[in-house]
Amino acid sequence: MAEDEERELTEEEQAEADRKAKRKQRIMLIALALVLVLLSVGVTLGLLHFLSEDEAESTEGEPVVEEAPPEPASQEAIYYPLNEKLVVNYNVRGRQRFLQVEVSLMFRDNAVAAALEKHMPRIRNDLIMLMSGQEFEDLQTPEGRELLRQDALRSIQAILQEEIGQPGIEQVLFTSFVMQ
Repeated sequence: MAEDEERELTEEEQAEADRKAKRKQRIMLIALALVLVLLSVGVTLGLLHFLSEDEAESTEGEPVVEEAPPEPASQEAIYYPLNEKLVVNYNVRGRQRFLQVEVSLMFRDNAVAAALEKHMPRIRNDLIMLMSGQEFEDLQTPEGRELLRQDALRSIQAILQEEIGQPGIEQVLFTSFVMQ
């Protein structure tokens, strides 16, 4: 019986020793990870400093021209969705085809929203006429859709320039573009 108690004690001691060993392993792994992170940060900073010194050396003797940072937009972007989808039909090789487009306009001046609302019938008309004048096959390519988007932007800007004296909008965005 005494031997069983000694064996139990040694098993308990062994379990305790195993727990301590595992704790030490965890601490070592955490320390190793910390060292690796610090090392990578140090190397990155060293390389950045080294690269900036190379740039400084290559421009020695040349006058330094500071570029002005780009000016932030004066106001936040405003997105104005056209309420109704634009639907245009095409006759392609004797078959009826359709284009359905949802459009949003991006601008920054609140006064433009009132002008858009007032002149929306003309804007919708011009967009439909522009889209119906396109080749259906061309609109199936990303390049064709991008050209249509740019043409739509120029068309709306021309209307607003004529009506309110400024182009008003910055972007025409197709939020849905379905061809059938």
